[in-house]
Amino acid sequence: MADLKPVYQAMNKDQAEANLLELEEKWGKKYPVVIDSWRSNRDKLTTYFRYPDAIRKMIYTTNTIEGYHRQIRKVTKNKGAFTSDMSLLKLICLATERIARKWTMPLHGWAVSASQLKIIFGERMSTDL
Repeated sequence: MADLKPVYQAMNKDQAEANLLELEEKWGKKYPVVIDSWRSNRDKLTTYFRYPDAIRKMIYTTNTIEGYHRQIRKVTKNKGAFTSDMSLLKLICLATERIARKWTMPLHGWAVSASQLKIIFGERMSTDL
């Protein structure tokens, strides 16, 4: 993962391509499917280089589903076994309630990102977000 970060955290698309070549040299033989996936989908995967750095960082660090799953795993991994399916469901519901409290907190740097999105998308970007 540490070797993949320079690809999607590059300053521009050209630097990302160079970093992808380095990644391929290091890991291409061991993980050819991953490298092929990046190569075949790079137009879609590098679309975010059109946006300013603040927005790009928000795109690759704000994955709500992955964050939710990570927090649920954190709660359930220490439990050896559950007495029933209902006990697991109760634990997940309680954890979801706790996690959901954080969803109302504003994203770091949102004001700057929102103004940049408003410039890029114009009327498609609501000002009341």
